Amino acid sequence: MREYLLTLCVAAAVTYLLTGPVRKFAIVAGAVPEIRARDVHREPTPRLGGIAMFGGLCAGLLVASQLTNTGDVFRLSDEPRALLAGAGLIWLIGVLDDKWGMDALVKLGCQMIAAGVMVLQGLTILWLPVPTVGVVALTPLQGTLLTVAIVVITINAVNFVDGLDGLAAGMVCIAAAAFFLYAYRVWYGYGIEAAAPATLFAAVLMGMCLGFLPHNMHPARIFMGDSGSMLLGLVLAAGAVSITGQVDPDAMRLFTGSVRATVHEMVPVYLPLILPLTIIAVPFADLVLAIVRRTWNGHSPFHADRGHLHHRLLEIGHSHSRAVLIMYFWSALIAFGAVALSVRRDGYLVVPAIVLLSAIGLVVLLLPRFTPRVPGWAERLVPPRYRRSRRRRPAADSSAVPPGLNGATAVGERQRFTLRRKIDSRS
Repeated sequence: MREYLLTLCVAAAVTYLLTGPVRKFAIVAGAVPEIRARDVHREPTPRLGGIAMFGGLCAGLLVASQLTNTGDVFRLSDEPRALLAGAGLIWLIGVLDDKWGMDALVKLGCQMIAAGVMVLQGLTILWLPVPTVGVVALTPLQGTLLTVAIVVITINAVNFVDGLDGLAAGMVCIAAAAFFLYAYRVWYGYGIEAAAPATLFAAVLMGMCLGFLPHNMHPARIFMGDSGSMLLGLVLAAGAVSITGQVDPDAMRLFTGSVRATVHEMVPVYLPLILPLTIIAVPFADLVLAIVRRTWNGHSPFHADRGHLHHRLLEIGHSHSRAVLIMYFWSALIAFGAVALSVRRDGYLVVPAIVLLSAIGLVVLLLPRFTPRVPGWAERLVPPRYRRSRRRRPAADSSAVPPGLNGATAVGERQRFTLRRKIDSRS
């Protein structure tokens, strides 16, 4: 655990320190696009934040390769090199898109090529654990097509949700944290070394997001751009592909004498089929709704609009910060709920907790103008917007005579001041 935490901290520190110089470089390079009709920010903001994220990825993997336990991942598996190859390609495509723009179909083709590069390097799905069926081995063609599909869908899901300050980085960080807990449990709890690459990818991904978030929270000083959103999506998909198609379920030795007990014990085996969908459930839902909405209106699925979930939260009255926090909440509820179900398979405590939190989330979602207030003794501990409105003091009378001046002198001073303003306005 300490080596993973060290890798996370290094990735976060490098990303945080690189973001400032990258922002200055983006301004000099002219990567500051004009405000579009679908944008919610009011001032032009530089992009290319993905450059700093890619630096954090490289630094995290470099440090991990020199440590004792995480270094075995590089010696026993080609998956880290496959991730770095695909990430480098998708990052370069994103940088070109942030600077000069790129056609949507061309960008989609480049995403498939980046996913194909990872497959050629060894990061692919070899088999699938299917409930009531068992482990189904895939042919090389089936594994390649499925891997490319998962990578491309995840990349575009993260790219679509990148519409508010801090939204994409925060949601991916939450997803990576949930995925890290699951992958670490499979690696450490069951002693399966094949889950170590996915654990490492999740730790590095958390570091990249945590290092970039301070610069990207509202009001953002820099955007990650497509170079950052596509990079985050690819790393997230790489971890899901690694633990889904590389971990042998038979190695967990969960089979028992009773069929019912075996079904309960096999939940961690089947969870990889669900977890990659739960960690991107909100972005994926936004992606599907966007495609249906645009196709229904006669537009291309890649036609940009203001119909995303975060845009609708703003339209019903939520502030920018509250809309982001609501999206954080639902992402965390779905992702960590799935992980909790893998730990507590009986569901007696997990399911009621999820239902209760969902009810609270719906109340907050449907009451956009509700502002909680705190008692007077706790006002110093919260931001001013949550404090009770105090009685305003009466404004000073403008006709009051300043001290040291009699009435005539004060009137003359006011007349000369008014005349001077008129002359200045005419000139």
